[in-house]
Amino acid sequence: MIFTLVLVLIGALLFLVIGVNVVQQQKEKAEAERRAELARQRAIIDETEEILSLTGMFPCSTQIVLVLYKRVQDALKHAKNIAGNQAPDYERRLNDISSQVTNISSNPKNSPPIEGFRLPDNDKQILDLVKVLKKLKAILRAEHNKGKVDTTTFSEEEARIDSLQLRINVDSMLSRARTACATKQYGSAKQMVTKALSTLHAIKAQTPNDPFIGRKVDEAKTMLDEVMGAQKEAAPVVQQNKEEEDIDVLFQPKKKW
Repeated sequence: MIFTLVLVLIGALLFLVIGVNVVQQQKEKAEAERRAELARQRAIIDETEEILSLTGMFPCSTQIVLVLYKRVQDALKHAKNIAGNQAPDYERRLNDISSQVTNISSNPKNSPPIEGFRLPDNDKQILDLVKVLKKLKAILRAEHNKGKVDTTTFSEEEARIDSLQLRINVDSMLSRARTACATKQYGSAKQMVTKALSTLHAIKAQTPNDPFIGRKVDEAKTMLDEVMGAQKEAAPVVQQNKEEEDIDVLFQPKKKW
């Protein structure tokens, strides 16, 4: 009888130990998931705030700024609920962002025109701008898929981003063509201008009434004529230099072997 009781107690103790381990593992798993989710929300906040800090590089509409602020607001709400001891910090930031969302919503402004947009002179700034617009487009699409951006706003803002990307692409190619032409790299210059024209003609077929497209087509055609003219003028000089080099080689003292 005593032996049986001992076995029962040992079995109960084993079950207790196993149960404690299971509970502990579940707590650790829940804590790991909480930390992972908090890190994900913080990444969303950091990414969106970085994009917001760079919106001064291009004509950014109030609607897209509001989309970004609301994305930060949603992430802060979620983070506050799972932050534990850090909840007060997230709550303070949430109050600040909520105030900004309210102010922007209450005082809507007209979107700045993109016709006056000029490409930055710095190559790094151009690269940063390209990256920002790419991220912005992905965020806009994701928020629209979640139902947080209406279809009209989504279509207008996506078209606006596409137009900015087109301007950057075309202006960048033409700028590189000018640089190549200035250094007498006419082949590279011609290649860049031709590529820009191909891009413009492809877009012009879809949006024939866009004044930017027509203006840039004319600019690219003029530049192509200038490049080909400069290349034609340089050709006799190159040929003469080659002939002189050939004559020099012909009359060089022959080496004795």
